[in-house]
Amino acid sequence: MEKIGIRPIGNIEPWILDELSRRLGGVFGCPVEIMEKHDLPDRAYDPKRRQYHSTPLLATIKGAGPREGRVLGVVDVDLYVRGLNFVFGEADPGSKTALISLCRLRQEYYGLPPDEPLFAERATKEAIHELGHTYGLRHCRDERCIMYFSSSLLDTDRKRAAFCNNCSRRIKG
Repeated sequence: MEKIGIRPIGNIEPWILDELSRRLGGVFGCPVEIMEKHDLPDRAYDPKRRQYHSTPLLATIKGAGPREGRVLGVVDVDLYVRGLNFVFGEADPGSKTALISLCRLRQEYYGLPPDEPLFAERATKEAIHELGHTYGLRHCRDERCIMYFSSSLLDTDRKRAAFCNNCSRRIKG
């Protein structure tokens, strides 16, 4: 049976890993295991941007998941890819590997008081989205679908934590 492995990279609060594990298991209908922590590689950090380049981070966890499954890396640092100011995550469908950042999903990042339920919902949405790419899904035009591209937190908050009918059919193949 296929599994999803959640690989913390750097220091991640255990409660959010447990919450993601529970929620992802419900969405994808498979076992989810929290894996051993991986250190944050210094080589991915860009001091000029004060951000981590997500592609090298993603590369560090390729092949580090369950043998029959996917791996989701979770970091709590600000990420970017070339050509964008920031990203909430990145995926490599070929290796069934995905990565999300919790950094910009927190209310505190924007100078607002903490809101753990909202934070957990945002983290879940980004995790489902990036894992959706590992199932071969592309971005969807339905702004309520989890596979809609989030260029801002408003996009993430607007989406449902579920696939639209079209994407759902594709994921079930």
